Amino acid sequence: MWMQISSGKGPDECELAVGLFLETILKENKTIRVIDSVPGHYNGTYKSVLLSIDPQEFKSDTDSRKGTILWICQSPYRPNHRRKNWFINLEVYQSTERFKFTEKDVKIASMRSSGPGGQNVNKVETAVRAVHIPTGLTVTSGEERSQYMNKKLALARLANLIEAKNEDNNSSHKESMWRQHNLLTRGNPMRVYEGKEFKLIQRPDN
Repeated sequence: MWMQISSGKGPDECELAVGLFLETILKENKTIRVIDSVPGHYNGTYKSVLLSIDPQEFKSDTDSRKGTILWICQSPYRPNHRRKNWFINLEVYQSTERFKFTEKDVKIASMRSSGPGGQNVNKVETAVRAVHIPTGLTVTSGEERSQYMNKKLALARLANLIEAKNEDNNSSHKESMWRQHNLLTRGNPMRVYEGKEFKLIQRPDN
């Protein structure tokens, strides 16, 4: 499971809030890992951070860890700035489903080849159909004169298709997370922090 902490299109103060919240959540749970980040303008600040979290650890608490976080503080970068409310966003995602290719997940069926190739092609079932059961992806191979070689070719084709599917899944997931990065909703925060010490003053259950 992944958690994204994002400053949206917010200013440097929001990027600082992402960094401060990151420090806080890493202290709260030692199983969380940072797997990707987009640094902000200042050291220790972030536009976005992607975390890997243990699904069992957050199984019953997912909803309370999604939404907007408010940090109330005078800007450390612009002392005369009137604004004191800085918002960041949390979103939880299921990790991208990645399929592993193993031959035991493939159902092989023999079939007669069609097309040129002599009498052997028409009389002997040298062609094969291979189905990857977890994904339903199906390929056929009948170019070779032996069933053994056609099976090898079909498995190679399936392996390529599954790798392409994994890449598509990963690309779609990244696009979804980037869209979320730009959709920060202000108001009704699920947590509120205050001051330079980033002191928690409101939790989801308060």
